[in-house]
Amino acid sequence: AGSGHATATDLADWLVRTLGLPFREAHHVTGRAVALAEDRKVGLEKLSLEDLQSINSGITADIFSVLAVQNSVKSRTSFGGTAPSEVRKQIRAWKKRLAKA
Repeated sequence: AGSGHATATDLADWLVRTLGLPFREAHHVTGRAVALAEDRKVGLEKLSLEDLQSINSGITADIFSVLAVQNSVKSRTSFGGTAPSEVRKQIRAWKKRLAKA
């Protein structure tokens, strides 16, 4: 999951939350970033700040914490999410259920 565009949704969400872009525009910006990354055969996290700012000048260096796959995984804290705390909860719940079987 460290390569590719697994964090494209995180990029779009950040553009909406941080820059206040409408989701439609954030989706367009994200699509352009993915296309650029594909052209260069790199993941989104490997694009430079200048590359990203050429697509939308409001993007700041803060975006790189969002594009880190580890942070993306950790941010999914809803029930059944990928955050380590949620995975541990699911493991505990299933161990209890299996013990009763």
